[in-house]
This record gives sequence, C-alpha cells and structure tokens, in this order.
Amino acid sequence: MGNKNKTISFRVNEDAFEALQDIAEERDISLSAVFRDYVDQLVDHDGQVEVVPRRELESRSAPAEGEDGDLSFPPTVEVPKSFIREHERLELEADHLREQLDEYKAYVNDLQDRLEGEDEVLLLDDLDGEGESYQLR
Repeated sequence: MGNKNKTISFRVNEDAFEALQDIAEERDISLSAVFRDYVDQLVDHDGQVEVVPRRELESRSAPAEGEDGDLSFPPTVEVPKSFIREHERLELEADHLREQLDEYKAYVNDLQDRLEGEDEVLLLDDLDGEGESYQLR
C-alpha cells in the first residue's frame, strides 16, 4: 500500500493569494509546490518552522561579539555524493520490494479465494489407493 496523496483545501484573502502567487512565480514553481514545500518543512521539523522576513534573518545570522562568524542560518551540511547515490539506490530498492510485497499479497488473496470457492477437498494420500482418476485444476 503506497502513499496516497491527499488534498487540503482552505480559503485565504485576495491579498494573501496574490502574495503567494508572487512567491510561486519568483521561485518558478506552481502554487501547489509552494504549499507542498511548506508542509514538508513542517513535517520534517515536527511543526517547529518559523517564517522570518529576510532582513530579520540576516540580522539573526550575524554573529554577536565574541562569537564565531562561521554560523549561518539555515545551517547547512555537506553530504558526499556517494551517500546521496546510496540513499537513492535504497529508495528504489524499497519501492521495488513494496511492489513485490503487494504482488505476493494479491497472489495469497487469490489463492485464499480459490480455496474458499472449492466444494470438496481431496487429499493426495486418499487418491493413491483408488482406481478412479481425478483431474487436478
């Protein structure tokens, strides 16, 4: 059972809607993508996302006296390409395994349906001594 996309609907005033459209155009993405990005950030950070104007962000990230000037916001981490490739490979493998699991579940369900549909159960041991011929399906 894969992840199914769900639709969220709500209303905003016209000014907010236009501002959101401007943000989407500035980032060259759809309005839906703006919301998906925001929701992804909320989920990733357990709802602890703060929207900060750019000028305030710059003043927050400026080091105070005596502090190291290397700190920046948002913090960034350099990840080796090999790690990213391995992660992508594992995601593909996980998707493949999920698909196989779904296929096996469907096969088991089919077998159970067939078994429930049978009127008579014949044991192979019972067939050995009898002269009758049975045709297996």
